[in-house]
Amino acid sequence: MTDSPATTQTARQAALFYDIGLTNAAIGNTAAAIDALRHATRLRPDLAGAWQALGDLLRRVGERTAAAAAYASERAALAGGAAPGGPEPAAVGDIEAGERNWAARLKPLSAQAGASLLRSHLATTAPTDVVAMRKLAELTAVAGQRLALLRRAVDLAPQYMAARCDLATMLFNQERRVDAIPHLEYILQREPQNTICRAFLAVCLGEIGQQARSIELYEECGEVFATETRFLLDYANALKFAGRRDDAVTLLRIVLESEPGNGMAWWTLADVKTEKFSAADIEAMRAAASDPKAPVREQALVNYALGRAFEQEGDYAQSFAHYARGAALRRSELNYDDSDFPNMARRMRTFFTPARFATTAGMGCPDPAPIFIVGLPRAGSTLVEQILASHSLVEGTQELPEISDIVRDIGVTDRGFVYPECLADYDAAALAALGQRYIDRTRIYRQAGRPYFIDKRPSNWAHVGLIHMILPNAKIIDVRRDPIANCFAAFKQYFGAGFSFSYNLDELVRYYRSYLDRMALFDEVLPGRVHRVLYEDLVNDSETQVRRLLEYCGLDFEPGCVRFWETQRVVATPSAEQVRRPIFREGLDQWRRYEPWLGPLTRAFGTTASPA
Repeated sequence: MTDSPATTQTARQAALFYDIGLTNAAIGNTAAAIDALRHATRLRPDLAGAWQALGDLLRRVGERTAAAAAYASERAALAGGAAPGGPEPAAVGDIEAGERNWAARLKPLSAQAGASLLRSHLATTAPTDVVAMRKLAELTAVAGQRLALLRRAVDLAPQYMAARCDLATMLFNQERRVDAIPHLEYILQREPQNTICRAFLAVCLGEIGQQARSIELYEECGEVFATETRFLLDYANALKFAGRRDDAVTLLRIVLESEPGNGMAWWTLADVKTEKFSAADIEAMRAAASDPKAPVREQALVNYALGRAFEQEGDYAQSFAHYARGAALRRSELNYDDSDFPNMARRMRTFFTPARFATTAGMGCPDPAPIFIVGLPRAGSTLVEQILASHSLVEGTQELPEISDIVRDIGVTDRGFVYPECLADYDAAALAALGQRYIDRTRIYRQAGRPYFIDKRPSNWAHVGLIHMILPNAKIIDVRRDPIANCFAAFKQYFGAGFSFSYNLDELVRYYRSYLDRMALFDEVLPGRVHRVLYEDLVNDSETQVRRLLEYCGLDFEPGCVRFWETQRVVATPSAEQVRRPIFREGLDQWRRYEPWLGPLTRAFGTTASPA
């Protein structure tokens, strides 16, 4: 039986409005996009993809009730067997001719005039012109719109390699490696000689734990990039995380032979904590640190490396001076503002109440696989991860971004940041969907097929309430350490991304207190939900603490968890070297060597502070 002409016409009209809606969303015409998608869903209530896109836009503009209704219609459409997408991908035509045409039309125009022409063309004339989408992405300053345009172009024209390469590069630069991987794989399948994509893919795979294949890819394109500094540094990091320290050091020394002022090479070498700096190394670093022409980032990195070098020498005054200089330089690059902490604390206490959790009891995705390890960086979380990952049923992965991505996607709207209050609009099905999204998106990190896996992203401490609501059977472990030891360990560590609070001692104090306040809240409203591990207790009485940890996780004791340093796995954090050897007590009070310079910490916490 075939559809009637009227039915076919309605379907075509719905497809057209769906396309217009997505294109307007991509170019930032939110109101027009919402209007078009509402037309599409009125014509085709079974068009699940249009309901989903409409819900996303309504959420962004703060219409949470309407967004929740759209998501409910999406679920109803899916339950009725409708395809989640909309129209078939549009025909592209001659992409090369389109590139030539738009290059000629845009050449005499300013960037602003060109962007205006492209927006008008897409909004009113040709909403599926993929070349125009790519060109507009090049001229658009708003990252979200660039990303949407490139995604739309690739959806409509999967074979449009230039657009796909732009999309993969943008995702890579945003550190969304998991999203970039399928696009890089697609390109390499069709362009096996594309060594740039091969190198990007090597980085991405290394960061999701697929270290063996990552190193293979590095080796495959090593001759092409043998003199490329960034390639050698990425390759060295992959080798370091895989435990091949000597090979990593060899590559770093190659970089420094040609670029003696390369800050990243010096800091990566310093982060291979078994490497001892020579007097010549220190002189070379001093010269690099005093070079007025060096970029701020390079100066910061070299100062951190010098801090580590003088720490090895036992010259703690010079060591601290360089750590502090490196931190100040790094802080000058960052746009970090903690003034909203008190307001956010009030909002959290208002929203996350015993009544709230009573209302959502039994909701969420029931999968028990995730084990979250939270806390501050340098608190001992990598040690706890290594202990658990030494169990036959548990897989260690990475510091996964998925919870933060969920918070961003549900909380950031055109009307401001509406998290956690936006969760009030989520019913049982919606909470379960968020939890399932987390499970689905983290599957790529799980290589061993074990029933449990670890997410060790420290900042998830801020989202314990969300985790409990969407993954009620997940385990949550808070690793805590003496606050001065913890804060100073973070202060003297250069972090490639995130942890913007760690480069100023006063900001570290405020962040630590916010962390304590948030964890105290969840101890009050979810008593017993979070298991706390005190680093000092773990060092002083390892087996007792390991047994308590395993009991909380519902795991039988295995001796290998106490002999964690024998477990061979990739550890991609600054603590990689420490967890490859037995626990040592010497690290407990290392901060006391720097006590004269830690006034903000000792005033805040006292010199006999407890992590409890």
